Amino acid sequence: MTSIVKPLFSPVEQDLSTLTNNLKQLIGAQHPILYAAAEHLFGAGGKRIRPAIVFLVARATMRDQDITQRHRRLAEITEMIHTASLVHDDVVDEADSRRGIPTVHSNFGNKIAILAGDFLFAQSSWYLANLDNLEVVKLLSEVIKDFAEGEIRQGLNSFDTGFTLEAYLQKSYYKTASLVANSAKAAAILSDTSAALAQQMYNYGKHLGLAFQIVDDILDFTASAEVLGKPAGSDLASGNITAPALFAMEEKPYLTTLLDREFAEEDDLEQALALVKDSQGVVRSRELASHHSLLAREALVNLPGSESKEALMDLTEYVLSRLY
Repeated sequence: MTSIVKPLFSPVEQDLSTLTNNLKQLIGAQHPILYAAAEHLFGAGGKRIRPAIVFLVARATMRDQDITQRHRRLAEITEMIHTASLVHDDVVDEADSRRGIPTVHSNFGNKIAILAGDFLFAQSSWYLANLDNLEVVKLLSEVIKDFAEGEIRQGLNSFDTGFTLEAYLQKSYYKTASLVANSAKAAAILSDTSAALAQQMYNYGKHLGLAFQIVDDILDFTASAEVLGKPAGSDLASGNITAPALFAMEEKPYLTTLLDREFAEEDDLEQALALVKDSQGVVRSRELASHHSLLAREALVNLPGSESKEALMDLTEYVLSRLY
């Protein structure tokens, strides 16, 4: 974990350490190549934000009791689903590295990468079924469906200048917020909380996830390639129209022209990036991210006070701090 994120997760630091060790055991060793691919992923580290949220919600809703083994398994399932989605995303995006670390398909080839992603989805589904909680099974199964829906929508809407902000937020929910929202709600359900509080944990995860995705999309225009771990502007280059470009198109009609011809002419992409930066697109996107961060914070109002609740609240500020 990065030095910025690690203090946020201090209430669940030991939980996350145990999770990392368990993940390598959970994937099994039925096939050496698949095992090597999965071990490469889990050995790569990462911030583990999604399982951390599961642990924090679990501890905040269990109050004076310890979290259960089912909470721990849910956190592991959440990270497996997230990792599987990244493997497939990298194949679709033809990305050679993620955050400076070689992707599975660049190390093992596309066929193994796709199989490794499928393997992780299948393993997570099996462990999910063994939680013996139908409501939780439905929530996390929906996440896997949403990932596929998000990827399909992104592919179908490439260079679509009729793409709306509402459609963008829906796609962002499918690709990012669904997992955070449904796993947070599932953690509360495993704590036997009220239906109302479980729904509030869903709302927290939904809005935090949307804020996180919007910030990621802003950074694609404002951060360096070293920070991003991929070329800056790569989303726009591939026709993925995100919030900054959507807002910029309202001010800069020529940006729509450039997108409609799919950057067919020399310097089209450079002109498009300059138009976005010369507009209010980034500023308005920051406002949108701040709005969802505030909604996430408001969803915690009925959660009893604890260290874990404070960490969940701090996460809403951390998401925005990545912009500065």
